[in-house]
Amino acid sequence: MSAVRSMLFVLWLAVTVVPWALSVLVFSIFVRGRPVYWMCAGWLRVAIWGARVICGVRHRISGMEHLPTAQDEKAAVLLAPKHQSTWETFAFPALMPHPLCYVFKRELLYIPFFGWAMARLDMIHIDRSKRTEAWNKVAEQGKALMAQGLWVIMFPEGTRSERGQQGTYKSGASRLAITTGTPIVPIAVNSARCWPRKSFLLKPGVIDISIGRPIPVEGRQPDELMREVEAWIEAEMRRIDPEAYAGQVPPVAAARQSEA
Repeated sequence: MSAVRSMLFVLWLAVTVVPWALSVLVFSIFVRGRPVYWMCAGWLRVAIWGARVICGVRHRISGMEHLPTAQDEKAAVLLAPKHQSTWETFAFPALMPHPLCYVFKRELLYIPFFGWAMARLDMIHIDRSKRTEAWNKVAEQGKALMAQGLWVIMFPEGTRSERGQQGTYKSGASRLAITTGTPIVPIAVNSARCWPRKSFLLKPGVIDISIGRPIPVEGRQPDELMREVEAWIEAEMRRIDPEAYAGQVPPVAAARQSEA
């Protein structure tokens, strides 16, 4: 039954994204900026709605009070979420009260319709094979976009991790936060419970999103700051998805125990 519902959901995405993306492309000829962003976010809401109605994938959020309100136009933050699934990539623009600027690999721009519409937005797309050039672009554009009131979002692990596992937390997000003087917000999300990595076979259930308090960056070092982000996220993942981490100890805690 899950396979049939998942096929219907993929069909839903395909049927809705084509006219929506074409409308975005035409609309963006005449208007740029936030109206185009919210138009794209509208399709993402449709996608998340489809996952809920067709596949039974629901969500609940805690910690929204830790973020600036929609009325606070100039309060920038850098969001650093756990990355397990396509779900959170779709969901965050649909759920957040503020425009987001993703840092992502430029290959996504080549996806028909979806990528073409993304190219019309204020995002930071990088060539991951050119690390120094990529970082310079992230720092330059990130600072400019944050000055416009956008929230930058970077997945510290860089790519999706299996449920109950973790990738290597890279310091790019913490470096950008320190460079721009922007608080970094750790976010735990157990999306692989319902939408596994590299799969379109969705399972009904509830995805939990837990938003941590902004971490100040003044006087911090990138690696040390990212270790704090990692420790919070991985500990919180074990709280919101204990089944996936049964018997495991957060890596940072384990390292401290071994040092002791």
